[in-house]
Formats: sequence, structure tokens, C-alpha cells
Amino acid sequence: MATRISSFAIFMLTVSILVLGISGQLPNCGGNVFGILTSCRSFVEKDPVNPPLASLTACCAALKGANMSCYCKFVTPDIENRISMEKALYIANTCQLTDVPKDKCGSYIVPHPPQFKA
Repeated sequence: MATRISSFAIFMLTVSILVLGISGQLPNCGGNVFGILTSCRSFVEKDPVNPPLASLTACCAALKGANMSCYCKFVTPDIENRISMEKALYIANTCQLTDVPKDKCGSYIVPHPPQFKA
């Protein structure tokens, strides 16, 4: 029991530090940063340990008002190693965000569908 409480305390401390660090770096990108971290993370992880715990509805609610172009300016190679940019942009489109980048997010180049000539 003590180990479980200790593990939970360490987890919460880590999440708090992460949230404070990110919110300090992204002051004007909108959305609910804590909600994005807790509700959307499992949808965009490259190698998820477990299936998503939160609903996509909760993730979309956290993303409401988020400026994806702003968030993309802060995507580092370390972040790109942990999350799938394809999944992140898919979720942003699925949640109907209006400012999803069409060209680049971090160093990720957004693929464009082939254009067919009629």
C-alpha cells in the first residue's frame, strides 16, 4: 500500500513539473494544457503502454481553443521522439481545430494528398 501511494505521489509530482514546464513555455497557445497532457497523451504516443484511458471527447474538450500552429512552434526533437506527429495532427483534425498546420509542425513535414489533373 505504501509503495502504491509513493508511486502515485511521484507520478503526480512528475506530471506537475511537466505541466509547469510546458505551461511556462507555451503561455499563449490556448486549450487546457493539463487536460491535453492527461486526456490526449495516450492517443498520440508513439509506443503506448496501454490503450487510451480517456475518451476522445475529453481530449477534444481539452484542445478546445488550442492554437495548433502555436504549439507546433514548440515541438522539439525530444517531443517528436515520444509522440507520433501523424497521430497528433489526425487528432487535431478529428477535433475540428481550425488552425491545424498544413505544411510543417516542429520538423515534421505535413504530407499533402496527391493532386490529380482532370
